[in-house]
Amino acid sequence: MRGRFKEGSHHIGAALRTTAGHLCFGIHAEGHVGRVAVCTESITMGDAAIVGDAEIDTIVAVTGVGRIVPPCGMCGKLISDYSPNANLILADDVHVNEVEIVPVHRLLPKKYQR
Repeated sequence: MRGRFKEGSHHIGAALRTTAGHLCFGIHAEGHVGRVAVCTESITMGDAAIVGDAEIDTIVAVTGVGRIVPPCGMCGKLISDYSPNANLILADDVHVNEVEIVPVHRLLPKKYQR
C-alpha cells in the first residue's frame, strides 16, 4: 500500500553522522491538520536508533532549496538530551554562503535537567 504525501509537507530534510560514522536521514512529516507535525531532526534521530547507533556527532537540516536551518527549540533540546556532545551545522550569520559548526550546548547553555 502506498502512502499519500501532502504536497509541500516535506519541505525540510536532515542528515546526521553518528559518532561511529553511520549516516542517517529523515524528512519533516506534516499531517493534513497543520498542528500535526514531526520535525526532521527527530525522524532522523529515529533512523539512527534503528541502526543501533544513536550517538550524534554532527547533524544538519536543510530546506528543499538547500538553505540550512537551525533546529527548533524542542529539537535542540531533544538533540542535547540524546547526544550532549553533538555538533550542529548552521548557516553563518556573518558570512553569506558559509557554515559554522556549533556544539548543541551553545544553543541551550542553561537547559532544564531532571
